[in-house]
Amino acid sequence: MKIIRSAKRKTLALQIKPREGLIVRVPVCATQEQVEKFINDHKDWIEKHLKAMEERQQEASSVDKLSMDEIRALADEALMLIPERVRHYAPLLGVKYGRITIRNQRSRWGSCSGKKNLNFNCLLMLTPPEVIDSVVVHELAHLKEMNHSERFYAEVLRVFPDYWKWQGWLKEHGKAIMARMTG
Repeated sequence: MKIIRSAKRKTLALQIKPREGLIVRVPVCATQEQVEKFINDHKDWIEKHLKAMEERQQEASSVDKLSMDEIRALADEALMLIPERVRHYAPLLGVKYGRITIRNQRSRWGSCSGKKNLNFNCLLMLTPPEVIDSVVVHELAHLKEMNHSERFYAEVLRVFPDYWKWQGWLKEHGKAIMARMTG
């Protein structure tokens, strides 16, 4: 457990990270008794989330790694499919985009640059087509809103109403897929 005190913080908060475990963020003025009570009051939440994180880590460590040939094949497949999905959704969002790049990344499914270039992870080819579309729409929506505001999500949902369903799928299965990346 790591306790981080911050002068700007007004509330106590819990965070669980894979490499760091439990992090307790507290205001500088919080007493040790307040911190201990907060942790004790949230003991069930902490245990539940630590257990879930351990299960995800075990699942991720037991997956078969992809060979370089398999990664190249996924990238080739992504180069054929993803630009087509971008071409389909861009007019629905009313946006223009720059380059489309396929990458093999460990932590991101997609990204959008200030120059309107789009990047997508080749591992998307291991997900259902609806997940691919949800990531494509997400990145294209950033061409209108470079943030995750209500307006951003309103655009995403206008074009892809099932967005949250497929983002939930990705949240549940994504780490295990990412863990298959070699290297």
